[in-house]
Amino acid sequence: MGKALIIGAGGVASVCVHKCCQNSDVFEEICIASRTKSKCDALKEKLDGGKTKISTAQVNADNVEELIELINKFKPDVVINLALPYQDLTIMDACLATKTDYVDTANYEPLDTAKFEYKWQWAYRERFEQAGITALLGSGFDPGVTGVFSAYAQKHEFDEINYIDILDCNAGDHGYPFATNFNPEINIREVSAKGSYIENGKWVETEPMEIKRVYNFPEIGEKDMYLLHHEELESLALNIKGIKRIRFFMTFGQSYLTHLKCLENVGMTSIEPIEFEGKQIVPLQFLKAVLPDPASLGPRTKGKTNIGCIFIGKKDGKDKTYYLYNVCDHQECYKEVGSQAVSYTTGVPAMIGASMLITGKWKKPGVHNIEEFDPDPFMDALNKFGLPWKESYSPELVD
Repeated sequence: MGKALIIGAGGVASVCVHKCCQNSDVFEEICIASRTKSKCDALKEKLDGGKTKISTAQVNADNVEELIELINKFKPDVVINLALPYQDLTIMDACLATKTDYVDTANYEPLDTAKFEYKWQWAYRERFEQAGITALLGSGFDPGVTGVFSAYAQKHEFDEINYIDILDCNAGDHGYPFATNFNPEINIREVSAKGSYIENGKWVETEPMEIKRVYNFPEIGEKDMYLLHHEELESLALNIKGIKRIRFFMTFGQSYLTHLKCLENVGMTSIEPIEFEGKQIVPLQFLKAVLPDPASLGPRTKGKTNIGCIFIGKKDGKDKTYYLYNVCDHQECYKEVGSQAVSYTTGVPAMIGASMLITGKWKKPGVHNIEEFDPDPFMDALNKFGLPWKESYSPELVD
C-alpha cells in the first residue's frame, strides 16, 4: 500500500515502528531516521523479518536540506515526525519542498520559550493547500485521541458540546523518587509553565499547579490532578460546536511535585543558558542528562494510565453527559512492544493517523488538526491496535 518515513528513534518512535509492522497491509515499507543511526539500526534489528521492509538513515532534523535529500531518496507517502517539537517547522518545510504528507504528535514550540501554540504551524495552511498535501497535526493521545474523541462525541452523541474536561492520569510507578515518563525537558517545561483554560472564547491564565482537583478514575481510583495548559484546547475551541469551556488536567504524585519544586527553587529547571566552566549550558538540559532515560523506565513501571474526555452538552434539547476514555496497562504495553504506556499511547495513534493518510480515508490538502476529520475509522483502529476505548453516560464530573 505505502511507505512511511519515521523521524525519531525514542520511545514513541519505537512503539510506532512496532505498530507499522503489525499493520503491514498499509505500511509495506518504512525508513527510520534519526541523528543517532545506531538507535534506528537497533529498532530495525528487533523487527526485521516481517512483511514490512525496514531501512534506516542518519538525519539531522534541524537541517531542511538534509531532510529534503532523505525524502527525495526514500520517496515516502507520508513523513511521521516523532522528533522534538522544536523540529516541527524544519520537517514541515522539507515536506512542502517535496510535496509529501506530514503527521506529528505535538505542536511546535521555540527552544527559547516554553510556549505551546499552533500559530507557527497554522501559518503553513495556504502553502500546504497549494502543494496539494495534508499536514495532520497532533496525532498522539493528547493532543490526538482526545480530539478524535471530541469529534466522535460531536458526531454521534450531541447536538452541541458546551464543556470538555480532558483528564490525563498516569498511575504508573517506576520506583524512582523522581523521573519523567517522556522527554524530561518537554515534560518539565510543560509542568512549570503557567496553567490556562479556555472560557467563553478567551484564555484564562492560572499560576503553575494553582488549580487542583481529586478525581476517582475508573480502574485506578482517586488521584490528585492539576490544571495545565495544553495545546489541543486551542484547536478544539475552534472546531467543536457550542463550546463554553475546555480544561485539561493531569495527575501528579506528591513525590514528583516536591522534587520539582526543589529543582525549580535552585534554578535547575531554567531554560536560560548559564556559564559553567567556560561553557554555556542550559540547566534544564543538564538536568535531563542526569535523570533516568524515559526509555529505561519500561521494564520497571507497573500500574495503569487512564486518559479521556468528559463532555457536557445537549442532545434533542436535553442536558447530557458522556465520558470517553482509554485505560492502558504499563506492563502489558512493555510485554507487547518493549515500552511503557506513556510511549504506547502516543506511538499507536501516530501510526493510525499516518495510515489514515496513506489509505486516503483522510485526505484534505492544508494543515489540519485531528478533530477536523471523520473520527469513525480512527476509533475503529484504536480498538484494533491496542487502545480500546470505553464510554460512560453517568460519569463523575469535575467541579
